[in-house]
Amino acid sequence: MQIVEKSGEGLSRVYGVTVPQKDLSDRLEARIAEIAPTLNVKGFRPGKVPAAHVKRLYGKQLMSEVLEQTLSETTQKVLEDNKLRPAGEPELKPEGDIQGVLDGKSDLAFEVAVDLMPEFEPVDPATLSLTRPVYEPTEQEVDEAVAELASQNKNYETKTGKTVKAAEGDMVVIDFIGRIDGEAFEGGTAQDVELVLGSGQFIPGFEDQLKGAKPDSDVEVKVTFPADYQAANLAGKEAVFETKVKEVKSATETVADDAFAEKLGIENLDKLKELLKTNLEQQYQGASRFKLKRALLDELDTKHDFPLPPKMVEAEFASIWSQVQQDKAAGNLPEDDASKSEEQLEKEYRKIAERRVRLGLVLAEIGRANNVQVTDQELAEAMRREAMRYGPQAQQIFDLFRQNPNAQAQLRAPIFEDKVVDLIIEKAKVQDQKVDKDELLKEDDLPEGYEG
Repeated sequence: MQIVEKSGEGLSRVYGVTVPQKDLSDRLEARIAEIAPTLNVKGFRPGKVPAAHVKRLYGKQLMSEVLEQTLSETTQKVLEDNKLRPAGEPELKPEGDIQGVLDGKSDLAFEVAVDLMPEFEPVDPATLSLTRPVYEPTEQEVDEAVAELASQNKNYETKTGKTVKAAEGDMVVIDFIGRIDGEAFEGGTAQDVELVLGSGQFIPGFEDQLKGAKPDSDVEVKVTFPADYQAANLAGKEAVFETKVKEVKSATETVADDAFAEKLGIENLDKLKELLKTNLEQQYQGASRFKLKRALLDELDTKHDFPLPPKMVEAEFASIWSQVQQDKAAGNLPEDDASKSEEQLEKEYRKIAERRVRLGLVLAEIGRANNVQVTDQELAEAMRREAMRYGPQAQQIFDLFRQNPNAQAQLRAPIFEDKVVDLIIEKAKVQDQKVDKDELLKEDDLPEGYEG
């Protein structure tokens, strides 16, 4: 095998690799000798199939396996012999007559293009000074949370009397049959449906036509299904719903007391307040950590300046730019971005891509230096949490993660990043600073020079 460095500029390297046809043939013969004793081919005793016959039957398939293994091994040899630390998966570019290689008539020739990890000394976390904004929920906020919870758990009592009419905020109990062109359609019939008028639960126009309805009355509701309605067979069509209003109910004030807490399955009102306060504390702690992490990343960004692997930057930029183009096509660009030229946007988002790559490399190097690892248990738990989001398909998604290293890597990366961030915060000088709630929850601007 011959390995030649073809170019070496900055952090990019390209090597030419040639594996002689004889080496490939020897590997193929060895592979045939390995599997021949396990084959059961008609006309031959088990394990006694001649090598030449195996080659005629499976030669090309086995040669493909040989080539795949050879490419992997030789690429690894290029990295090891040249003591290279790749910044990503090397790119392989075949050269010459590939069909001739598969037929066992030509040498295997290919290029290995690889970006290298930059050499730099990461900042010592112990030298960093950070400020963590903190905020504690007040008793008033807890009381407001209780009141909000009570308002979301309204009770409804039947209205009585001759003058009762359904109004905004009332609940009506209805039966209905929906028809299009006089024919009832699937899914358009229901009984004893509880509908709060003004909730927006039904298609536009339906609830409005029930306002003013009396108990035990019939209402003909005429509506048009939205053009983008989820059921394609109904989208954009006019329908008539023969609706029977059976009851009209009004909301009664829910008193936040021990009985209310017990109704929610909680011991008493004090315990409910305690739980809500804990929930608020967790929300504010999450916001505090987000701000601290952002300050840390800004600090790491300003303290490191080194060449970046070109392919890594391009891949990151391509991911960002694809989303920008999608947002632009959908008219969802932020107002500031919408007024900028394509050239301005590309320049700014490329700078953000460079920031992300730089920070990723810094965190990776600090993690490596401190032997930060993502355990199998942590990865399995992340896989389980992600799979549970898919409901009935959870087991299928979990199995997909177990069988797909790339999918596992996507889950492993944020776990690793958080562990490194926690390590840095633990070693850094962190001072808590009390702020008000608005300050804690205010969205941060990007650092100077990272507009967009």
